[in-house]
Amino acid sequence: MHDTGWTVLIALHATGATLALLLGGWLVRRRRKGDLLHRRVGRIWMVDMYWVSFSSFGIKRLSPGHFSFIHLLSIWTIVSLTMAIAAARRHDIKAHRGWVVGTYFGLVSAGVIAVAIPQRAIPQTAMHAPLSLLAVLAGITALAAVIVQLTARLASATRQSPRRSRATFFGTHIRHASVTSSRISSGDNAATRATTQL
Repeated sequence: MHDTGWTVLIALHATGATLALLLGGWLVRRRRKGDLLHRRVGRIWMVDMYWVSFSSFGIKRLSPGHFSFIHLLSIWTIVSLTMAIAAARRHDIKAHRGWVVGTYFGLVSAGVIAVAIPQRAIPQTAMHAPLSLLAVLAGITALAAVIVQLTARLASATRQSPRRSRATFFGTHIRHASVTSSRISSGDNAATRATTQL
């Protein structure tokens, strides 16, 4: 069997990068920004991107035993992710969008490099085990879809729960008011009958 160059670290790094490509593409293309679903999927994407950036420092295939230019991109990605988070916290939407989009296209560039160099693991796997590569890509795509769907359900449940709480509160309040009003009305009627009898 041909050695395609995969290690556990490289496999986890590549999985994270592919997932980040899919989730990031969904976030960039999605028209609605800033809602609960966008923020939660965005947080998952940020964590994933930090993993991809930091894990890259353990991979030194381009220049065996040494860091290469790709690690400069990793450093820049860490900086840009942090700047994007800082911009979001101060509600600077324009800056946040700029940092995130720039980070995503940096990821795309790194992906092109990973695929374009024939000696790297992905091209080697595409040549010697294409069905395995397709199966893994399909699995990561399914994982991205599941993440979005589950996050959407949780976001929907979070939005609806305060409404349920308010409805329950007001329903209880209204029932309590009705009972109180009924008791007052009954008391008034009894007092009226007593006065009439006198």
